[in-house]
Amino acid sequence: MTKPHIYWKPLIALYEAQANPEIASGAEKYMRNQYPFYGIPAPVRAEIFKTFIKSQGLPDWEKLEEISLNAWQLPQREMQYAAMNVLDRSINKMPPEAVNLLEKLIVQKSWWDTIDFIAPGLAGPLFRQFPEIRDETISRWMDSGNFWLQRSCLLFQLKYKQATDEKLLFELCEKLSDEKEFFIRKAIGWALRQYARTAPEQVRYYVEKTDLQPLSRKEALKHL
Repeated sequence: MTKPHIYWKPLIALYEAQANPEIASGAEKYMRNQYPFYGIPAPVRAEIFKTFIKSQGLPDWEKLEEISLNAWQLPQREMQYAAMNVLDRSINKMPPEAVNLLEKLIVQKSWWDTIDFIAPGLAGPLFRQFPEIRDETISRWMDSGNFWLQRSCLLFQLKYKQATDEKLLFELCEKLSDEKEFFIRKAIGWALRQYARTAPEQVRYYVEKTDLQPLSRKEALKHL
């Protein structure tokens, strides 16, 4: 079993003190019994994390990759959430090569709860800070055959609003429109639905002229 990095030990002690087996059991069932949980309600976990950060601070980027990957190897799912929160607070210090770390986190212990944070919350800001790495990364992820990387391509612009690259979004949706994987079909609809809040007519026109699968089409037009 992987030993926790020294940075995480105070947080683990706080989590263990608040662990609730009953809540953990419910969370594990909800996540299809893929990962164990401490079983801490989200508001309590947020307060614990604030206390932890106030005490420990944020690590330098030189240590952040090691610390994040260590959290990804620890069993309880809350530790992956903690790593994502630390990365979120550190996004402005990340260099362009941080994309390699994000890729590792996307393809390890993959499930919607981590992907749907990493793609819009970490990859999205990183691509805006360093646009020169965006196209090459998106091309590689799309060609990888890994549907979690492909889902990340669809979702990284969720928070972009008017800054959304419409041409790229529509191209990615069309390229993956024949995929049978639920998480891809759902992500196409979600990405289009979110962009429709900014550009409803463009999304409506795109959906009408594009051969999308029923789930993607339904989700895209949900609020139109």
